[in-house]
Amino acid sequence: MNVTLRKIGNSEGFIIPKDVLDRHNLKAGDTLLLVEEGDGLKLRRTSEDPEEFEKKMRIARERMKKYEAAYRVLAK
Repeated sequence: MNVTLRKIGNSEGFIIPKDVLDRHNLKAGDTLLLVEEGDGLKLRRTSEDPEEFEKKMRIARERMKKYEAAYRVLAK
């Protein structure tokens, strides 16, 4: 199925046809993961809800701050 990239505000995007949205039970506001594979792209549904993702990001930020010095040494 071919789709065309279009200018959307300051970004670019494409329209997912309604029959594809219906088949995959997708709707406006759903979050998809864009995965680069070799010279191609794949869209995948994210299994996490936004609250769970934010919780994990908060924990990650806390750990990064706590171990900042160690990460800087390891990054060299």
